[in-house]
Amino acid sequence: MSTHVKLYIPGPVEVSPDTYAAMAQPMIGHRGKGFQDLYAEIQPMLQTLFGTKGLVFLSTSSAFGIMEGCIRNLVAKKVLNCCNGAFADKWHDVSKRCGKQAEAYTVEWGQPVMADEIDKRLATGEFDAVTFIHNETSTGVLSPIAEIAALKKKYPEVMFITDSVSGFTTVPVNFDELGLDVLLTGSQKAFALPPGLALFTASEAAMARAATINDRGYYFDFLEFKANGEKSMTPSTPCISLIYGLRHQLNKIFAEGVDNRYARHAKLNGMVHDWVIRNGFEFFAPEGYRSKSLTCVTNNKGIDVTAFIGLLKKNHSMIIDGGYGKLKGKTFRVSNMGDETEASISTVIAALDDSLAKL
Repeated sequence: MSTHVKLYIPGPVEVSPDTYAAMAQPMIGHRGKGFQDLYAEIQPMLQTLFGTKGLVFLSTSSAFGIMEGCIRNLVAKKVLNCCNGAFADKWHDVSKRCGKQAEAYTVEWGQPVMADEIDKRLATGEFDAVTFIHNETSTGVLSPIAEIAALKKKYPEVMFITDSVSGFTTVPVNFDELGLDVLLTGSQKAFALPPGLALFTASEAAMARAATINDRGYYFDFLEFKANGEKSMTPSTPCISLIYGLRHQLNKIFAEGVDNRYARHAKLNGMVHDWVIRNGFEFFAPEGYRSKSLTCVTNNKGIDVTAFIGLLKKNHSMIIDGGYGKLKGKTFRVSNMGDETEASISTVIAALDDSLAKL
């Protein structure tokens, strides 16, 4: 029997045994009352987490499905894609592949997206949508969502579309208060579920814009999500087992308390940060703009990152990430999101120390 290697990569993250057990419920028909009851049961908890009175929708896809859906549903004129990392850059690629007029506001990887720079570009009047990543997973950068969202009042006709895939439930994101048009996330990050489920909410303005778009497709048609969501259903066959797992995780989140959950993520993130400083490494993200769900560490000491990860896996049955894309070997990333505790992160830190000493 193979050894279980625990995941401290920034997604998929470690899934707890109790979550797997919750997913092992008998299958039900997705067009029957049993599924409607399941959807209706979790909806108020999702609305609280998203900070919205609107519906929260479930999509059997990765978050990228909804990212593409946003482009298909909401861009009529031209989209400004804020690009400061691998996933932000990919969103620009998606925009172009969907045949939309798209411009990249490009920021050096490791730096945040700033509201004043977005403002300059939106002031041209060229754009009717803007996309940005709240927590860029590839770089560990947390961009100032409140400052960016505040621009919506100045540009009410522009759709403000936000990916908080690796930030959601680790820091507060109040959709209605911020005035965003779409907020999306995925199951395999801080929700600590297997991949394959995306969640999102959309403003009334976003739904009104979608109604004017003729080629928004079917699978990610926002109006289909709305029509079905109003009946506690999904447009297409849902991943029922994952939704059972989602119900379990939501119950855990509210049993812990949402504010306590944010505080726990901040504390665990701080433990990893202390390790970085103690060992003479540097942070890839600047002070004040660092993710609370993961840490992207600059390899300023020039260690053999592949060997480091190999020792961690061989001796401790754990794995961290060796840097994403062009940052491979130049950085490494350690996740602290999901169901992690002070005890589990202390174990990770001890394993990192041991592996570093053996290099």
